[in-house]
Amino acid sequence: MASLVVQTSFLGDMVLTTPLLAWLAQSGPVDVVATPRAAGLLDNSPDAREVIIYDKRGADRGALGFTRLAAKLRARRYATAYLAQGSVRSGALALAAGIRDRVGFASSAGRTFYTTRVPSIANIHHAARLLSLATRDPEREMPPASLRPRLYPGDRERSAVDALLASRKFDEPLIALAPGSVWATKQWPYFAYLARELRDMGRIVVVGAEADQPLAVEILDATSGTAIDATGRLSLLASAELIGRATLLVTNDSAPLHLASAMNTPTLAIFGPTVPEFGFGPLADRSHVVGHTGLTCRPCDRHGPRRCPLGHWRCMREITADDVARLARGLLTTRPS
Repeated sequence: MASLVVQTSFLGDMVLTTPLLAWLAQSGPVDVVATPRAAGLLDNSPDAREVIIYDKRGADRGALGFTRLAAKLRARRYATAYLAQGSVRSGALALAAGIRDRVGFASSAGRTFYTTRVPSIANIHHAARLLSLATRDPEREMPPASLRPRLYPGDRERSAVDALLASRKFDEPLIALAPGSVWATKQWPYFAYLARELRDMGRIVVVGAEADQPLAVEILDATSGTAIDATGRLSLLASAELIGRATLLVTNDSAPLHLASAMNTPTLAIFGPTVPEFGFGPLADRSHVVGHTGLTCRPCDRHGPRRCPLGHWRCMREITADDVARLARGLLTTRPS
């Protein structure tokens, strides 16, 4: 019988759920409940038999949408549900779908609905935490390769990136910058200066969502228009393809960091109000994390607050562009042994 994974959280969480899918797929078919935006991340995946979209804030909002999806899942007669997203709604959905074996974290809000509660270990990577739902043993040490996220850009994504780059003829390596974040306090403010400092080492390309276009404009201005603006122009999976072609990604603590982990692109990750110890640091073979280590107020939030609680935002403002440029140059010039 097939298994079901429910993951309706942030985009990065879906990327970090892919090692769990790969592990489960070794034993049988795996279906995934995903949000409309995250579903495309699983296109071409050999580990997901079917992606079932749950538009919980749109077409499937409310009791009617919940009931309709529960009935659809019940008809599939899943053996086990893995609640990678631990809300009450996800747990209730698995119960309403008649899935007898419901596995989730003991600390999750929806734990009342679980038949197996796995301890959530704080000091490990979130990919390892999610994988522990399958092993049911959070203390089990997993080889690094099993934690690497897995994304599978296909011909469509490669063609989209080819088209984006085709109008700009260059022989330089690509340096990807991801200046955006859903959480305002996680946006490092000096990406434009960094782009100016690094443009002699490659062609700058800006990745992100349509909402990040004003940040891309600043970077284009700083590079006299030589940078490539990919914000809002590619799907998430095509963005992964583009990041996979880059020699380096410099990013905030946001979804592109996890896309780079899946594509094993060298990564320089800038953490402000959050810290990688929460479990969301880079997993690429070559990566570096920069953060302000001298602040007692850090970390202040697991996701990043809308505004700095103390009003100074020193965790980001005091990470200088010169320091980040120096670290970036080190990653660009140091080749793997």
